[in-house]
Amino acid sequence: MRAVPIVSGRLTLTPPTTSIHLELKVGPIPIDIHTDNKGHSTIVMTQKKPVFLSQHEPSTVLPIFGLNENDLLAGYPIQTISTGTPQLFIPLRSADSLKKATMNVTAYVAYRAQSDFFSPHLFILGGATPEGKTFARHFGTPPDTMEDPVTGSATGGMGAYLWRYGLIKVPKFVAEQGHWMMRPGKVFVEVEGSREEIEKVKIGGSAVLVLKGEMVL
Repeated sequence: MRAVPIVSGRLTLTPPTTSIHLELKVGPIPIDIHTDNKGHSTIVMTQKKPVFLSQHEPSTVLPIFGLNENDLLAGYPIQTISTGTPQLFIPLRSADSLKKATMNVTAYVAYRAQSDFFSPHLFILGGATPEGKTFARHFGTPPDTMEDPVTGSATGGMGAYLWRYGLIKVPKFVAEQGHWMMRPGKVFVEVEGSREEIEKVKIGGSAVLVLKGEMVL
């Protein structure tokens, strides 16, 4: 449930808001495209109700990324959460810990094969800019293990994690990702519901055109 194709697609827009549903395997996903009088658009995806899945053993997971338990944000679990796609959320204590994370592909493939997640999302509190509440790195799935500059599906699950475990005071914030790759991005996140009973997560943002092409079916 990646947000990037939604942001990057071409639609005939009806200001101020165009609403569509994206049909995915997990079901229809509501998309609202808000357009201002200058033609600038913000795309908002309403993700599925978060499902909190397995908690993982830090001593097993962290070495896969060249980390140890001193790098983990103390008192918070490594956990799989799904808002449509199950992602592995790893809260780290500092930017230094996040920067040094490097995937051991062999160990990662072996662990992922026996686990319940699609891909890992490592994050810290505090953004790359004053606007950001969080900063994250997201690694791909084999055979594509390249780092993703912005990951909308995982950012929604991260928002649910932060709200459930009391790491944010209000359920609305800006998440940042990709700055260390020279591809800076920000996602607007809003969590709806109580900490104990989260109903949905909304993520929003815009995109810059970097490539254009045609596909003939």
